[in-house]
Amino acid sequence: MALNDDPDWWRGAVIYQIYPRSFQDSNGDGVGDLSGIIRRLPHVASLGVDAIWISPFFPSPMKDFGYDISEYCDVDPMFGSLADFDALVAAAHGLGLRVMIDLVLSHSSDRHPWFIESRSSRDNPRAEWYVWSDPRPDGTPPNNWLSIFGGPAWAWDAGREQYYLHNFLASQPDLNLHCEAVQQAIFETARFWLDRGVDGFRLDTINFYFCDREFRSNPALPPEERNDNIAPRVNPYNHQRHIYDKNQPENIEFLTKFRSVLDEYGAMALGEVGDAQSDLEILGQYTSGGDKVQMCYAFDFLGSAALTAARIAQVYERLDRVAAEGWVCWALSNHDVVRHPTRWTLSPAAQRAFLTLMICLRGSVCLYQGEELGLPEADVPFEALQDPYGIAFWPEFKGRDGCRTPMVWAAEELHAGFSAAPRTWLPIPETHIGLAVAAQEHAPEAPIHHYRRAIAFRHANPVLARGAMDTVRAEGHVLSFRRHDATAEMFVAINLGEMPAALVPPEGNWQPLGAEINAARPGADGLVHLGPWQPSLMLRREGA
Repeated sequence: MALNDDPDWWRGAVIYQIYPRSFQDSNGDGVGDLSGIIRRLPHVASLGVDAIWISPFFPSPMKDFGYDISEYCDVDPMFGSLADFDALVAAAHGLGLRVMIDLVLSHSSDRHPWFIESRSSRDNPRAEWYVWSDPRPDGTPPNNWLSIFGGPAWAWDAGREQYYLHNFLASQPDLNLHCEAVQQAIFETARFWLDRGVDGFRLDTINFYFCDREFRSNPALPPEERNDNIAPRVNPYNHQRHIYDKNQPENIEFLTKFRSVLDEYGAMALGEVGDAQSDLEILGQYTSGGDKVQMCYAFDFLGSAALTAARIAQVYERLDRVAAEGWVCWALSNHDVVRHPTRWTLSPAAQRAFLTLMICLRGSVCLYQGEELGLPEADVPFEALQDPYGIAFWPEFKGRDGCRTPMVWAAEELHAGFSAAPRTWLPIPETHIGLAVAAQEHAPEAPIHHYRRAIAFRHANPVLARGAMDTVRAEGHVLSFRRHDATAEMFVAINLGEMPAALVPPEGNWQPLGAEINAARPGADGLVHLGPWQPSLMLRREGA
């Protein structure tokens, strides 16, 4: 299947996230790899998605499982080689799938040659490539900034007799993007992968690229404003208003420069905005004007708070107010949060309703591997944990391993078809095995078929991919809105509750749609009767 040449393919696209450690092991070491991804790409293509996003596969000590990079322009031998990556890109493109890769530009590993040189002295060529600061007179860190992974965001280096900044693990020092040479190195990294045929990047922690030059301390955040969208409730990181350690105005100019590199190749970027209070405002800044990143990834649907009709309406009201020119990419699950069937205790019908909602909302959509199988969060015992975040905050927060366990392909095979190794890097829970791909292919009511039908419905109705969205209303558990473009208008209503509901359909010449995804039609009494978790979808052509 040939790729189309639409430069705006990303707008309204459905993207499938692959966590390579856990997708498919091809060499029997218990860890997934690039060749394994190639083997399973036909499954991904069968869902009807537009692109894949591959989480980091670069050389790394794996202290944060690939998000601590020690070489930006290579493949970790654990995952294969550059030749394997080239083969993956070719295979994906042959199946009509775009390829996005994860770039982690806010920080590197402490084993990266850049940091090794930077810490060697205060006057070497890369001395300013990372964020260094003298201690306060009493020897303590320069300010009160905290690490997302717990504790202060500063680590002492005895060689330089200075502190360096790390917003995550101490082994993940922050790059100093105030340094022009660092920016140029980043641009060359992007070109390296663009030259290999990637179609775009997912930019990790895009709002962490710059910190305040004066190292001013963050103010306290009142308890009533705290939430756990990007850090668990038990983490004191939530006690600060993060106005100096991230979200700096210099990022705007940097993103315009990065966009210029992307435009050389016709490529795109999806930025991850990690902020618990101002994520949509930042999203609006970073995606407006057509000269920065094309879209950003928000956390509003990734938190623990229930995703009710009223809350979704509030999110879109705010989105329209602070990011009217922007473009959002929504996700319900990813490699960092509890899988949403468990997070919100969703029945199979509720899971189907939330996917239907996602494919009807304005924005792009990101699906996480295993989501199409309805996988619940795995309960990984403490002795099997790998995630340093979970180990640090156990048992109140069990970390991210529960959403990272290996994919299940065939129930009757060893490790459900993921690996031929005696042991896998994370255990596969028994609750997942019966949900394996092979079993679902032969079960008509299995989640995988709803995912295919819903994604096909989005593609069959272009107004859902790129049309405007307005008239967003929440009445009880029912969310309704309209999508429209120059040729068509669609009315969408979804019952996001366990009780039946009835609604008055819009006036006019509307055609009911979506029987294949269980959409309700108007009844003999003229009302639309929605069962629990049921949608109603109606279309009319412009001028009808």
